[in-house]
Formats: sequence, C-alpha cells, structure tokens
Amino acid sequence: MLENPRSPRVRAVAKLAKKAARAESGLFLLEGPQAVAEALEFRPELLVELFATPTALDRYPEIAEAAVRAGLTAQYVTEEVLASMADTVTPQGFAAVCRQFPTAVKDVFAASPKLIAILEEVRDPGNAGTIVRAADAAGADAVIMTGRAVDLYNPKVVRSSTGSIFHLPVAIGADLDDVLERARAAGLTVLAADVKGEDLLAARNDGVLAKPTAWLFGNEARGLPDEQLALADRIVTVPIYGHAESMNLATAASVCLYESAFAQRS
Repeated sequence: MLENPRSPRVRAVAKLAKKAARAESGLFLLEGPQAVAEALEFRPELLVELFATPTALDRYPEIAEAAVRAGLTAQYVTEEVLASMADTVTPQGFAAVCRQFPTAVKDVFAASPKLIAILEEVRDPGNAGTIVRAADAAGADAVIMTGRAVDLYNPKVVRSSTGSIFHLPVAIGADLDDVLERARAAGLTVLAADVKGEDLLAARNDGVLAKPTAWLFGNEARGLPDEQLALADRIVTVPIYGHAESMNLATAASVCLYESAFAQRS
C-alpha cells in the first residue's frame, strides 16, 4: 500500500493536474469511480496505473474485476495519498493515470459524420466537458476543439465529461478555417450559435436541422466575432422566453445538439 503522500510516485501523479506535466508526459489524471469505470469499459488500453483505497474497491468490486480483465492491478493507497494525487478536494476513492488519445481532424471527417460540435476558443473547463458529455448523449459523431481552447485533458474537463471523452472522438488544437473547409467538403451545414442569429425554431421549421450539421460554438465571454460568423451557413440563437439575462454556453449547446438529434431522427 502507498502510504507516503510525499513519495516521488505520488508527486508524479499529482503533477498531471498541471498542463506542462501533461504535455511533457502525454498522460492525464482520471478521478472517481464513474470515470474509471468508463475508461475500463471503453478504452482499457489507455490506462497506465490505477490507484484505489481498500474501502473504494470493496464498494465497487466491478471496477476491480474490470481492471483484472484489462491486465491492471489496482495499487492500494491511503485516503491521504489519494487526496495528494487528486485535483478534487474530496476524491471518491479512485485515481488513474491514462494516456492521451486525441483524434486527428481528418479522421473525424473520413468517418462521414452527421453531427459534430466545434468549440472555438471555449476556455471554461466545466463548459467544455459538459458540451462533450452533451454531444455524446445526443449521439453526435465527434467534438472538435479549435483555437486556444482549454486543454481537453484538464482534470476539470475530464470530470465534467463524466467519462464521455472515452465514448466519442475529440480532436484538439485544430484551425477553425481548416475545420470548416473540411466540414463543407464532407457535406455538413455549418450552424453558428450566437445571440445575433435567428430563432432556433425558424431553423427547425425550415428543415435545416435535419441535415448533416456542424454546430459552431464560441468563447463564453466574447462569443464568435463577425468574421467567424460570416463563415457559417446560418446563424442561430436559442430563444429566451423568461427573464434570464443570458444562457450558459453548455446549456445552449446542449439544446442545439439535441434539436439536431431530434430532427435527424424524426
């Protein structure tokens, strides 16, 4: 059992909370039973190390069994050691080290996608992870992060996705102009989500949402500048019927992605 929270091994895991350490090692930190279970089920080959408290393994024997099937042996750690490794204040008994696995943009479009989300300079980790999760739930084919977006492997992004990063391709570090060119070449309509756009219901009534679609979402604070909006085939906004001043980016993106999912399946 690992008992020393200051040991080199523990410190190496804890450093993965920092972008520089992730970039250098090509690894990232995974926390909690849900995320670990998803990784073991969908991408077990990515897991390098698994750490757990004895109490957590007793509570989730299915995770221990999945680890054995993946050829991994869970390393027992104390609560104090796990707290030193984890990025969260109250870790839930599990931490793992995984290999990064970004998808190439060309591979996204080679798969003839019908619905994708493009995140242009989305900086908030919670928003980014939640949009990945929403895209997964809506049956989207991929997510592409363009510009100076938040690091996909930031612990908060990983947690917010609740395991969805293991379910669908996510491309990172892409150039927006290149992505939009590839999207059109693949037959996708580019819809930009922005407060300057027309009501989402108009796009629904026109049948636009039933077509293969690339949704473009901009930065939380600035949105999409005019020159990027001009690159879209259509600009759409999610209407606010109540008195809310605005809508959270991840919430609006979820609505847009599900509207497309409904239309494409109707």
